[in-house]
Amino acid sequence: MKRGLFVLVLAALAGLALGQGAMVRVAHLSPDAPAVDVLVNGQRAITGLAFKEVTPYIPLPAAKVRVQVVPAGQDAPVVIDAELDLKVGVYYTVAATGFLAQIRPQVYTDLLSGFFPRAGFARIRVVHASPDAPAVDVAVKGGPVLFAGLPFPRASAYASVPAGTYDLEVRAAGTATVALDLPGVELEPGKVYTVFAVGSLKEGTLTVVPVVDATVLGGNR
Repeated sequence: MKRGLFVLVLAALAGLALGQGAMVRVAHLSPDAPAVDVLVNGQRAITGLAFKEVTPYIPLPAAKVRVQVVPAGQDAPVVIDAELDLKVGVYYTVAATGFLAQIRPQVYTDLLSGFFPRAGFARIRVVHASPDAPAVDVAVKGGPVLFAGLPFPRASAYASVPAGTYDLEVRAAGTATVALDLPGVELEPGKVYTVFAVGSLKEGTLTVVPVVDATVLGGNR
């Protein structure tokens, strides 16, 4: 994947200073869609973004921004065309979700500004991005449910948990039926995570993509 970061940085500088802008990243979560390019206000900003890839956060002006998604290297068809109203100081994840025939944008607000883990803890949330999977629970194996009844394409709230290594399970909501085992999930102190549940349950490609949203130096804030 190549990222046209210079285009986005120029767009930010042409609008408002970084301290007055928003931070945006893009996630390709559509399991049967090809690699895509992302246009911001008509300029090709990200190229060759493949399924399961998530860009870093990039500064954009706090303003209305038009985002379009096209197949990589092409100008059409425009599979997503959305206007985002970006707010000052807010972090966003803009995700392409659903199967290609019904692909649609989802905008998630990432609560990062001022929300930091306390010493010895991490923060984690889950985004349900598997279009043919039912609502799910995410639980510690042999332990408590961390996130309950999460439907596609929703994001959970962030949860604060003690740092450590966890064996997790993704279950059909309200049942003990395990759809996906997640052994050895390491959550480091001072880090904020999003775990994207992606793929197709029917095709047997259900998996997760963990991403570090933010890191507090020293793990203590």
